[in-house]
Amino acid sequence: MTLPDLTSNTTYMESCLKIAVQRLSDFTSMEEIAEHEKEINQYERLDHLSEPQDIYLLDAETIPSADLDRARQAVLEGRVFWEHTAAGEATRLKLGSKYLIHPAEDLMPLDKIAADLSAEQGRDVMVYEIEKDLNVMPDRLLPLSLGQRHMLQHTYDLLLLAHEAGLKPTDVLSKQHSLVILNEQTADTILKQTMEAHFFGFSRKNCLFMVQPAFPGIELKEGRFHIALDSPKRLHNHGQLVMQETMDDQIFRLDAQGNREYLKAAEFEAILETMLCKISYNIEDLTYLTGSIYWAALAQALALGANGYDMVMEIVANDPEKPIKGGLAAYDSILNRNVMIESFQLLGMPNEEITHLNKNFNHYTNPVNSWRAVKEKKLPMPIAVKGGYLYFQAVQGDINFLVKTAFVRRKDFKPIRAWKSSANTVSALNAMHDQDNQTDFRKFVEKVLGAERLHK
Repeated sequence: MTLPDLTSNTTYMESCLKIAVQRLSDFTSMEEIAEHEKEINQYERLDHLSEPQDIYLLDAETIPSADLDRARQAVLEGRVFWEHTAAGEATRLKLGSKYLIHPAEDLMPLDKIAADLSAEQGRDVMVYEIEKDLNVMPDRLLPLSLGQRHMLQHTYDLLLLAHEAGLKPTDVLSKQHSLVILNEQTADTILKQTMEAHFFGFSRKNCLFMVQPAFPGIELKEGRFHIALDSPKRLHNHGQLVMQETMDDQIFRLDAQGNREYLKAAEFEAILETMLCKISYNIEDLTYLTGSIYWAALAQALALGANGYDMVMEIVANDPEKPIKGGLAAYDSILNRNVMIESFQLLGMPNEEITHLNKNFNHYTNPVNSWRAVKEKKLPMPIAVKGGYLYFQAVQGDINFLVKTAFVRRKDFKPIRAWKSSANTVSALNAMHDQDNQTDFRKFVEKVLGAERLHK
């Protein structure tokens, strides 16, 4: 079976064409492929799934103090790698790049939110309905984009940690390593903002970046598959970006002048070898805005990593009133283990039947092991037909099939809090309001960004 060729993005796309030919040659048109998309992507053991078993309970009150101390020390020593995925577009929100969403500019007046909610819910949503649940008007928030808030919160929390440990904050920040995943359209803007913010207090040489490319679609004409260079370009999901991380000359840092200095895969591998854990954050997670490091989860993950697990996946309850699509945690009786399966592999299973949902918040303990597994074994390549063209949509969570994975759930088994659609916009604004009202957060932001720039 043809696997993705991870030599470069060019060879990757060429291999996508070969995979299409190999897997879909029995189909005669793209319309026929689209008609059978659910069956093509179907999880092969769908009839052998049941409720997940032996889930580790995450209870902040019972985490051993020694495990918490180990987690704090790991962060203070710079042995936790921070990955921030900011390449995605807020397609359901219709607000462009998630990183650059700016409430005062994008969500005022409130008629905009009302119109989006009306379209989403299929009824007229009035402004007063929004106001009654809103704790702050968008233009009364600090003038920050969602991405700036995400990065600043991390610095803020690390400064608190350094203060509690009695260490010099700049020493702690200088030891941190991070990777921010960007897209082609907004990369230059975000990189410029990052330099203007002096890398949010982090060491320039340890701040890594990668631009996830959008790929053209594949068409089927006269019985042959071709790469359609004039087709709309799309991202190949988060699974492609973790495969891209194993290539040469994809990850880069910026020099003092803002020029890109690219790393070889072996250089990135060497960095991961020094790490006890890599945490992969999604930028739309609303709980992050008032606590970027959940110490109990990190402490438990490090303990599981010490016991041979290379991946820890957190599951949450789907919201019964507003269920969303996402990965399904289940027990596979053939594999005799728990698995995480993406929603488009569930043969159209209704959202309300997905009771155990992937929180999209993964810890990769001993992270070099999962990196090497992806480089060697690659990831499965599900398909999607959009606008008459074929695209691939590899799933980052499928790493759970490559390495020993633990599944955990919090004692307080709460629904996921993420800004996925207009239904979550009020919650997102309220979370930003809570962030702004953290102790001395406004003073901290002014110090990092500069009062003049902040009040433009």
